Amino acid sequence: MTLNHLEAGELRWDEPMARHVSWRAGGSARQLYHPRHREDFIEFLRVQKKREPLLVFGLGSNLLVRDGGIAATVVQLHGALKKITDQGNGCWMVEAGVPAPKVARLVARAGYAQAEFLAGIPGTVGGALAMNAGCYGQEIWSFVRSVETVNDRGIVRQRLPEHYHVGYRTVRLKEEQGEEWFVSAMLCFPPGNVQQAVERIRTLLARRVSEQPLAQPNAGSVFRNPPGEFAARLIESAGLKGLRIGGAEVSRKHANFIVNLGQACAQDIESLIWEVQQKVEQQQGIRLHPEVCIVGEAL
Repeated sequence: MTLNHLEAGELRWDEPMARHVSWRAGGSARQLYHPRHREDFIEFLRVQKKREPLLVFGLGSNLLVRDGGIAATVVQLHGALKKITDQGNGCWMVEAGVPAPKVARLVARAGYAQAEFLAGIPGTVGGALAMNAGCYGQEIWSFVRSVETVNDRGIVRQRLPEHYHVGYRTVRLKEEQGEEWFVSAMLCFPPGNVQQAVERIRTLLARRVSEQPLAQPNAGSVFRNPPGEFAARLIESAGLKGLRIGGAEVSRKHANFIVNLGQACAQDIESLIWEVQQKVEQQQGIRLHPEVCIVGEAL
């Protein structure tokens, strides 16, 4: 595909995805496109070749790209779809490339509540919408009034929460209509106290620092929590903290994190994910399911 006639955006060929994912590992994308703004992203979809493989992502905080890379076009929305528009009465129109923690701070300072949990989500609003991200007992779709999506032909639609099946770390359209990506969302929050909300954000961030290995490359929680259980407890009970394959290790600080010790390849990380699944199932009788997205080809 040639995109030279697009006025905005940047196209890179054979782009190392390790530069763009939080695990700092993995192969290259055949081409990576970074739009400048919403309209550029939509126009890109309109002119691309039909049936061209396409991966859209934000901060890469929930993504593992295998070492063989991705034979596809990758679109990064972080830094592109970054507008936040105050709609009044505790509602904001937030574009998909906005980091979730930015929304938490904005809502708190405006005197509204219950957005504080977003400070603990290390990804974009688009990524959070796609997987119903949450932490500390709250999830983003509890605050969604409406969303704007675009499909692979550049057709924009307005959708409501009732158009989706929304569950724990899963979101899908009730009527499948081909692939769509989130462009923006109307998020609404109840009135609150500025001081209390800001203090809660500080408390949540301090808790993250104390409990999670933030100083090492990671992709947040690797596995979904099984019903009535915690993945971290199961992994720790199986004695897997510190388990290492190559340069990847089950964090000694938080068992549901896998960290890159510095030289890990994507295969090290994926093999460790598989090994944890096997050992937990053997010892605990529970199959853990990853919540990270694994894409591309192995070497």
